[in-house]
Amino acid sequence: MPRAFAELTFTPAVRAHQARMGSARSYSKFIEGGPQQGHEIGPSEKAFIESQDGFYQATVSETGWPYVQFRGGPAGFLRVLGARTIAYADLSGNRQYISRGNLDGNDRIAMILMDYAGRSRLKILGRAEFTEGAEAAAHLYPEGAETQPERLVKIHVEGLDWNCPRHITPRFSEAELRPHLNALGAELAQLKAENERLKQELSQLGSNA
Repeated sequence: MPRAFAELTFTPAVRAHQARMGSARSYSKFIEGGPQQGHEIGPSEKAFIESQDGFYQATVSETGWPYVQFRGGPAGFLRVLGARTIAYADLSGNRQYISRGNLDGNDRIAMILMDYAGRSRLKILGRAEFTEGAEAAAHLYPEGAETQPERLVKIHVEGLDWNCPRHITPRFSEAELRPHLNALGAELAQLKAENERLKQELSQLGSNA
């Protein structure tokens, strides 16, 4: 776990529980000394982020309850603008504005980006900044989106961490399966054609007998 992410998540209560469970010593190296890591987006993170067609985000309400929501769009709707900045066009939805309202009171946001097929996940902690209006997000408007953007969202990254792939069940989207399905379809069509040819040959042999 990178130091920047550990410093944000390993609170005194977390450290106390690690001590009770016997894992505090193994995790102490992430917060005691060493270079600062995990606070900037590198090439591998950039490629991963910009390939996503959705992510899970968590905010905290004024009542203290966390709220988790899925945000989606065409693959590539998330853009990396710099070493510590992610942005996307926030499209119009059901107009409940729970996440949006939560972030007015507390700009902290947690994101989990999943690649089920590749069994990879990236956790990001940051602070959200909004610029209201469709015009602000026009340059990030994803091609093929069905609704108009309401605002530009920027996430200023404070920590990130590649999570362990253990327990991630592989799942595949239609886009990921399509090339394989097309290949199987072509092979099936070829076999059908070959079967029909053989049937015709057998029929001719029977009529000539």
